Amino acid sequence: MSRLPSRTGKQMARILIAHGYVLNHVTGSHHIFLSADGLRRVTVPMHNRDVPKGTLREILKQAGLSTDEI
Repeated sequence: MSRLPSRTGKQMARILIAHGYVLNHVTGSHHIFLSADGLRRVTVPMHNRDVPKGTLREILKQAGLSTDEI
């Protein structure tokens, strides 16, 4: 497992879309993505700063991605 890089919400959205996720809806400043099969749901905060490390780890866990994939 490699070191966790810092990413913004916009960058995480691009990564999720590249892995087959689709924007489902927006609630305030949070974008909710669904996997193509509809089994996974991932919420990404779209604040104008880096996503905190713990939140980033949880987004990756929800999406089923590893740090190497981002």
